[in-house]
Amino acid sequence: MIVRPLGGGFQLITQLDHAHLARRIMERCVPLAARPRREPILLAIAEHDGGWVEIDAAPSFDAASGGVVDFVKAPLAVRQGVWPRAIARLEGEPWAAALVAHHAWFVYERFRTGADPEWSAFFTAMAAARDEQLAALGSTLDELLADYAFLRLGDLISLAFCNLAPEPLRHEEWTVRLAGTRVVVTPDAFGGAVVPFAIQAREIHGGPFRSAAALRAAFDEAAPTTLSGEVGGTAG
Repeated sequence: MIVRPLGGGFQLITQLDHAHLARRIMERCVPLAARPRREPILLAIAEHDGGWVEIDAAPSFDAASGGVVDFVKAPLAVRQGVWPRAIARLEGEPWAAALVAHHAWFVYERFRTGADPEWSAFFTAMAAARDEQLAALGSTLDELLADYAFLRLGDLISLAFCNLAPEPLRHEEWTVRLAGTRVVVTPDAFGGAVVPFAIQAREIHGGPFRSAAALRAAFDEAAPTTLSGEVGGTAG
């Protein structure tokens, strides 16, 4: 779950909604239009956080803050366990599955240099899942990495908006930063266009909550709200 701060409460955005927003945005990405595997790339973008569906259906109570445990603070078993489910959702789509497995391996890179055996086993499993799909296709890791750049770019654009990223986010040649409700991508990946978008969230007022039951009641009663923004190559 993505927890977006709000005066007097917070807004909740599911991981799958964030991923679907990333796909809608990247459908307008000009460099991606020329990629031979554009459709599997877009599928991977849309489904890369599919393993969070079960978790986000019942948000966890954070006793320390009286709010919701977000995707960064979720227990290790949760953060690692979502990825095999996401890959399984892509059965029959080997390129998309390989992209998602690599994403799981890549996004936790800060833990790859440690000696924690739980992380070592996770990275080994994700690399094996990725390489199994590549071997079945007769494809190389370099081919995959060229396409993965678009998954990561879409992920960062959507995260910058949904998570109100305070600092620029970077991948390869791209820098992504939030300026008000616009996400600015440098160099421009949208051919000079400004692309509007919207995403649904649950808006919860009140808190901090004293118990998981109180949070759940507020969550069940929360009304949906629409968050609107845009993405482009300049801040206007």
